[in-house]
Amino acid sequence: MELGQQDSLGPFWNGDKLIVKKLNYDFKNPELLNLALTQSGIDPTRNNERLEFVGDRVLGLTVAAMLYDMFPSEAEGELARRHAMLVSTETLADVALEIGLDKRVRHGHMTAGRVRHVWANAMEAVLGAIFLEAGFDAARGVIMNLWRDIAARDARAPKDAKSALQELVQKNTSGDLPKYEYLSTSGASHNPIFSVRVTAMNHQATGTGASKKEASTAAAAELLKILAI
Repeated sequence: MELGQQDSLGPFWNGDKLIVKKLNYDFKNPELLNLALTQSGIDPTRNNERLEFVGDRVLGLTVAAMLYDMFPSEAEGELARRHAMLVSTETLADVALEIGLDKRVRHGHMTAGRVRHVWANAMEAVLGAIFLEAGFDAARGVIMNLWRDIAARDARAPKDAKSALQELVQKNTSGDLPKYEYLSTSGASHNPIFSVRVTAMNHQATGTGASKKEASTAAAAELLKILAI
């Protein structure tokens, strides 16, 4: 499936009062936000990759500190699993959808499998843009506003999807293990997307990610959904 190139949508904030409210931040420099929403597929030289790099670090630190305060009795491993879920492509894409960024990202042609990655990258780039424009406290405030409720949904730290799948399979079979198969790599060399398939209990699922580890975890999560039916 191919998605067509998205044209420029004009000044970002025109008529987007709901997005401003959900983001809870008003950019002083709209061009910085426009850059955060420009994917490399539409502009290979002036795009959001550098802002994404910054936003990833700001998000990671903020979420780590937030979890430290929210779950004072949890060990490092439990906090790490929560952190991995909250900064994952899936969560970032969900937040981007929630505030409407998916409708504003400017991108070139891409396969359907790349869509959520583009949304997630744009979300990180927006956080990076806020940090560069207004500093850490401003970016932290936006992240806390958007991520705290997500973090509070699970009373217990989530299991890693691969571990959960392995436990399920071993419980229902004679000691078999899920089998993971690397399928392909797509995207630019500096921003690859890996595809992995997992097979277990006569079912299969595929997942994508920025690394083989991330892709295999995504595949395990998808198979868990199938096996839960």
